[in-house]
Amino acid sequence: MSDFKIKHITRYTYSSTVIDCTNQIMLYPKTDLQQTVKHVELKISNNPIIEEFTDYFGNTVGVFSFITPHNQLMIELEAIVSTNPVEIPVDTMPPEQQWKELSEAKHNLPYLDFMYHESFNSDNELCELIESIINKNNSPLDNANKLSEYIFTHFEYKKGVTSVETKIDEILKLKAGVCQDFAHLLLIMLHIIGIPARYVSGYICPKNHELRGEGATHAWVEAYIPNYGWLGLDPTNNCIASDRHIKLAIGRNFNDCTPVKGTYKGSSEHTLEVSVIIENGHLKTKEEIEATPIFGYTTKNPAINNNSYRQYLEIQQQQQ
Repeated sequence: MSDFKIKHITRYTYSSTVIDCTNQIMLYPKTDLQQTVKHVELKISNNPIIEEFTDYFGNTVGVFSFITPHNQLMIELEAIVSTNPVEIPVDTMPPEQQWKELSEAKHNLPYLDFMYHESFNSDNELCELIESIINKNNSPLDNANKLSEYIFTHFEYKKGVTSVETKIDEILKLKAGVCQDFAHLLLIMLHIIGIPARYVSGYICPKNHELRGEGATHAWVEAYIPNYGWLGLDPTNNCIASDRHIKLAIGRNFNDCTPVKGTYKGSSEHTLEVSVIIENGHLKTKEEIEATPIFGYTTKNPAINNNSYRQYLEIQQQQQ
């Protein structure tokens, strides 16, 4: 069992006064078999009342708003989460029995929700690629791991080449992206071969700095494995999600799990900064904290009255 202390700060600084700010936050770590939330605290500028509810997928969602003029908005999460080792599934059922179970399950709730994916132009190309990778004589788990390994091996981890609107066609063409893109691609590949899969947002906790995405928001996939349940697969690092992965939310895609999104009235010229500090028993020194990366995004459209929703989604995706 490991304890991790998380500090996640989101700061908007506006070029001029804005009003009527309304936001939705999904910054509450989940409690399940793999992790226990020991403490969670949210601090928000102007101390608005946060209304909380549980969404369709079981995520805790907060909503807040304030109408008073302001030049800055800061959202700060502090949490302590304890994680448990992940039990690796063992194939005890014959592969053909597992595929039959999946074939029946994918038409029923809750798995039906996690079989949908958008249409795209490269459908035939992707199906041919998948056929060259998988072997249906092997188990769903074996094939899911092979697809994750293929993405890790053949796609470059590169920031700034994609955005939240990048489609699968473009990802396949670029053969590059960040964890959000890799999770998106693996989801579709799993759906095509008949395995229910869902998107996960969260964090990877630091240890030896050998994993991509440490100390920032991260994304991976959970695939439904017969006789086991939901298993996390991280194609960005070609590994099974472990006790170093902390879940914030699950859904069908990135939009279901966006940590923060909202609107305001005023000029769209603003700066957005996001930083994530995760401690694993070792309290960071002042120098280590100051060296923590801060992911920034600035828009300069002073003549356009707009909101920050798209810009925030982009910085959330780019930092992964």
